[in-house]
Amino acid sequence: MLTRSMILAELAQLRPVVGLTGTHGKTTATSMMVHVLAADGRDPGRLLGADVLGVGPNGHWGSGDLVLEVDESFGTFALLRPYALGLLNFEADHLDHYGTLAALEAAFVDLVERTSGPVVVWTDDDGAQRVASSTKRDVVRVGTRDDIEWRVHDVEVTRHGATFTLGGDEVSMALTLNVTGAHNVYDAAVVAVLARLLGVGPDAIARGLAAFAGAPRRFELLGSWRGVDVYESYAHLPGEIRAVVSAARAAGYPRVTAVFQPHRVTRTLTLAEEFAPAFDGVDHVIVTDIYTAGEANPTGLTGEVVYQSIATRAAGVGASYVGELRDVPAALEALHDQNDVVLLLGAGDVASVAAELPGGVDG
Repeated sequence: MLTRSMILAELAQLRPVVGLTGTHGKTTATSMMVHVLAADGRDPGRLLGADVLGVGPNGHWGSGDLVLEVDESFGTFALLRPYALGLLNFEADHLDHYGTLAALEAAFVDLVERTSGPVVVWTDDDGAQRVASSTKRDVVRVGTRDDIEWRVHDVEVTRHGATFTLGGDEVSMALTLNVTGAHNVYDAAVVAVLARLLGVGPDAIARGLAAFAGAPRRFELLGSWRGVDVYESYAHLPGEIRAVVSAARAAGYPRVTAVFQPHRVTRTLTLAEEFAPAFDGVDHVIVTDIYTAGEANPTGLTGEVVYQSIATRAAGVGASYVGELRDVPAALEALHDQNDVVLLLGAGDVASVAAELPGGVDG
C-alpha cells in the first residue's frame, strides 16, 4: 500500500534518523554505529540489511535515534530526511533505475542537502568527494590527507584485525577493530566522527568499534579447507571487490583465488568492463553465470562477458569461466595447490560452493 521510500520517510517523522549511506559498506557501517551508540548507554532503533552480530536482529525500535542503512536502490532514499548522515563512498550502480551516473550522483547530493544535522564524508573516495563538492551545505571531511578536519593515520591491518589513529577537533583516538581490511577502517572512521558529532565520547567510540564482530556475508570467514581459508563476501560492485581483494592481500595471503558470481543482468551489462581491473592482485578468478535476481535476460547474457573482460585485460590474472555453481568445487580442487585463500564474491548464492568443497570446510 505504501512504497518503501514512503515508509522510511514516515519513520523519520517519528524518530531522528542517523543514516549511513554509499554504494557499498552501508550494512557494515550501520552495524558499527549501533555498537557505538550501545556502548554509550543508548538504546537506538535500527533498520539495516543484516543482523547486528552481538546485539540482535536487523530491526529494532528502541528508545532513541533510529540508525538506518540509507539505501539508494530504486530510489528508496528519495523522500528521506535524515538528521545526521555518513557518506562512505559513491560509484555507479542501479543505473537501470537512475538512467545515468549523473542522475545517481544528483540523488546523493539531494540526500546530503536534505539532512538537517551533521554530514560526515569519507573524502579519500573520489565519488564521495565529488558529491560533497557538489552540495551547497557544509560537510565534515574525514580521510588520510593532512588538509581536512579529521585525519586517519598509523593504520595497521593484520589477518584478523586492524588498528588506526583518528585525530581532529583537538581529539586523538587510538581505535582497534576485530575485523580486517582497510575498507573497514575507513567505514569505522566515518562512524567515529559522526558519533562524536552526536555527543558520544572517545571511550564509548573505542569500546563500540572494538565490539563490532563483522556483518554477515561481509568478508566473513567461513572456515578452512585443507589449510586454505575460505571467505564469503557480498561484494558485487567493482569498488567492493577491490576492497576485499586489498583486504586479503593486506591480511598476508600471498596467493588469492576468487570465485565471482555476477549479480543482475543490467548491472553485469553496465559494468562488465569495470569488473576486470577490480580483480588486479588476484592470482586466479573463476567467473560463474549471472545470478539474475529475477531480472529478464532477453539476450541470453552470461557471466562469460565478465570473464572475457578479465582475460583480455592481460594484467597477469588467471581467469576461467565455469557457468554452473555445481562445477566450481572441481575447478577449485584443481587450483588447490596454487592458493592460500578463496574469496566467494557476489550477492547471490555463491557461498553455497563452500558446502560442496571436497572434504568440507572446517569452521
